[in-house]
Amino acid sequence: MAMVAQMMHRENSSGSINKHLDSGKYVRYTTEQVEALERVYSECPKPSSLRRQQLIRECPILSHIEPKQIKVWFQNRRCREKQRKESTRLQSVNRKLTAMNKLLMEENDRLQKQVSQLVCENTYMRQQLQSVCNVSAPNADASCESAVSAPLHSLRDANNPAGLVSIAEETLAEFLAKATGTAVDWVQLPGMKPGPDSVGIFAISQSCSGVAARACGLVSLEPTKIAEILKDRPSWYRDCRSVEVFTMFPAGNGGTIELLYTQTYAPTTLAPARDFWTLRYTTTLTNGSLVVCERSLSGSGAGPSVAAASQFVRADMLPSGYLIRPCEGGGSIIHIVDHLNLQAWSVPEVLRPLYESSKVVAQKITISALRYIRQIAQETSGEVVCSLGRQPAVLRTFSQRLIRGFNDAINGFNDDGWSILSSEGAEDVTIAINSSKNPTTSSNSLLGGVLCAKASMLLQNVPPAVLVRFLREHRSEWADFNIDAYAAASLKASTYGCTGIRATRFTGSQIIMPLGHTIEHEEMLEVIRLEGQPISHEDAFASRDIHLLQMCSGVDENAVGACSELIFAPIDEMFPDDSPLLPSGFRIIPLHSKPDVLNTHKTLDLTSSLEVAPTSGSAAENAESSSSRNTRSVLTIAFQFPLESNLHENVAAMARQYVRSVISSVQRVAIAISPSGLCPSVGPRLSAASPEALTLANWICQSYSCHVGSELLQVESASSDSVLKTLWHHQDAILCCSLKAVPVFIFANQAGLDMLETTLVALQDITLDKIFDDLGRKALFSEFAKIMQQGFGYLPGGICMSTMGRHISYEQAVVWKVFEAEENTMHCLAFSFVNWSFV
Repeated sequence: MAMVAQMMHRENSSGSINKHLDSGKYVRYTTEQVEALERVYSECPKPSSLRRQQLIRECPILSHIEPKQIKVWFQNRRCREKQRKESTRLQSVNRKLTAMNKLLMEENDRLQKQVSQLVCENTYMRQQLQSVCNVSAPNADASCESAVSAPLHSLRDANNPAGLVSIAEETLAEFLAKATGTAVDWVQLPGMKPGPDSVGIFAISQSCSGVAARACGLVSLEPTKIAEILKDRPSWYRDCRSVEVFTMFPAGNGGTIELLYTQTYAPTTLAPARDFWTLRYTTTLTNGSLVVCERSLSGSGAGPSVAAASQFVRADMLPSGYLIRPCEGGGSIIHIVDHLNLQAWSVPEVLRPLYESSKVVAQKITISALRYIRQIAQETSGEVVCSLGRQPAVLRTFSQRLIRGFNDAINGFNDDGWSILSSEGAEDVTIAINSSKNPTTSSNSLLGGVLCAKASMLLQNVPPAVLVRFLREHRSEWADFNIDAYAAASLKASTYGCTGIRATRFTGSQIIMPLGHTIEHEEMLEVIRLEGQPISHEDAFASRDIHLLQMCSGVDENAVGACSELIFAPIDEMFPDDSPLLPSGFRIIPLHSKPDVLNTHKTLDLTSSLEVAPTSGSAAENAESSSSRNTRSVLTIAFQFPLESNLHENVAAMARQYVRSVISSVQRVAIAISPSGLCPSVGPRLSAASPEALTLANWICQSYSCHVGSELLQVESASSDSVLKTLWHHQDAILCCSLKAVPVFIFANQAGLDMLETTLVALQDITLDKIFDDLGRKALFSEFAKIMQQGFGYLPGGICMSTMGRHISYEQAVVWKVFEAEENTMHCLAFSFVNWSFV
């Protein structure tokens, strides 16, 4: 009996093992089976149970495998894919850290050499002070003068190839001494911290002739590609008008020498533009590094004809360029040096800080170059997601065209066809006409070119970022809808486009639809929809909305940026990639460099304050107050209008009057947003702690608890900061709506913004009725009386719509009244959309 029992136990164990093997844990798949499963995985990495069963039925080689075994295979396959991606990411991070460590070690060595040199110079100066001989000082000055003037003598040989090669070699040596040596006393640019995720290491000159800036960074592109991008200066340097190669011939070691003529825009109407006549030398060093260096050549008459350069002031480029070294495992380490003499004597004294500041050069040229290369690298690697079906390169081209068109309008070069009309005074609006420019793609004989009305003004104690944010968020405070409608209608190819526009009333609603942004969000591209209503009943069903393509930059006070800009152009609703653009807008340039102490982030409304971390202590407030006092900036305004051939005088009068009204509105806004204490009419200023945001968050949670009888949030701490942070990151979409005649949203947490596909800025232009469909509106209206009576209510699941037109399903919506602290004043209605998702 014992033997029989033992045999039965072995049979049961064997059956259990076989059953366990059949369950799918230890199955060996053939090559054909793996190929069949891989094909399905490439189409659907996570197939459903029905799909797996269908796979077994349709594929004979998988017929003997259990569905559970197939499920386990797909789980393991997804796990391997996740591990592979994570391994690739870690390897990429490791390569970046290794390259950054090498870069920092080199920077440390350079700084140590600079310290040693300074110690030697300090010792020498002590000896000179203690010496009783006064003859050594003049000798030293004479030697210094000869050292400075020595490179200039070599420029006399610029008329023959041998002389150009000699100049190129000298330029290379001087550039390398600046890029990796101690030829210039570099100091770190305030606000730019090095790290694996930073743009790079930036420095500016402390004491040298002219203005200079330097950058070091890691880019995941090959050296030849980087050199190709940097040589195309108009693509990344927004103030560069053109670069023309006059002569190019080969040099030794496979290098090339080029003679270039470069024109740059003036940033404002108060200063002339600059041009450069330079030699550019491209060569490869013995260690495999690629070098592109450049310097100015002597002679004011060099380059194009004198007549073509009459509107420019000849500036000098001291030895500058790019040192690009390949990294192990791919990518490159790049060193950038920009050293210029911008001839500050040629501009009014108030504008000279723009031409005498190394920080401005770093912001406008050096940092822009490195950021642009990183942007191209991310687009190449697929890290940048397309927006609204537009490729990143197309969006980048739109931004470039907006800024270039705006610069053309400000400068009004004669060779572009611009001519100045007489103005009524030195400080009046300047009117320029370009009869040769056609703002549309159609051959409309009525169009007589383009008219531009432009002006510049000095602002005192007005932060540029705050002013541009206000102009972007509150367009109705300064813009005239009818003027926008005229410009938009004139650009259309319709027959009535140039003979007038139909009567339209602006509803006051402005919808901002993001298109794209740069990697550090320092520049945003967006579409603005201004909603209009026809006054005539005959056009009741015709759309009168106006669409603008808008580029906004410099809205963050803490970011390193040369200026703040808001540039826009009317477009059609479905604008093609080659749409004609007629840009207008604002440019605000600070005239004094910002202090090293970063300012706290000012806010204009309740919602924007949620993006700011609270700051405590009076030191930060005092720093902000002191930094905002006695600061100046120059505001440049330029508006372009399609010009009808028979209405020159009428359009000019309208444009002049409109720009004057815009200037008046901007002046009122500037007074209102100036820091407290600088203007007696200014009320109390919002602090960085944003007490209004903290208060509203507490009201929302307290009212929910009072009406519904449960807690909205699970907060560890009862502090206001903790409540606001938890509400902001809540998984459900929480929105607050005003109680006006036309209810609009005044608050949304992060999930609410994601659901509506909008931003904090555009939120306040969205009305309540626009997000619900007909069933949702009926459900809200039927429950509204109950909500107002008992303080809360529940709406059944349904469909709502985002600002981008996408449908959103939600399981349930909770609505409750939000009371102020006194519990007798109703502040707004709050909505919580539970388990929402895009359909």
